[in-house]
Amino acid sequence: MAKDHGPHIKNDAQYEELRKQGMSQSKAARIANDPNSGKKGGKAEKYEDRTKKDLYEKAKQVGIEGRSKMNKEELIKALRNN
Repeated sequence: MAKDHGPHIKNDAQYEELRKQGMSQSKAARIANDPNSGKKGGKAEKYEDRTKKDLYEKAKQVGIEGRSKMNKEELIKALRNN
């Protein structure tokens, strides 16, 4: 059971876990008090459903070298291993 850190901490269990991970008190408190902090983010479109051009642009954005010579499958593999 999580220790009660007072009314200024909304999610005591999350706060304690963040502190164990080495976060400062203020950063852990900021995250633990955010009502959206425990929720998953948005869903990205699967790489297989994207066009080769889209995959190329993503590879360019993340700095994958040799992308201009890659086919769609190679771009997907490179993006997943990046």
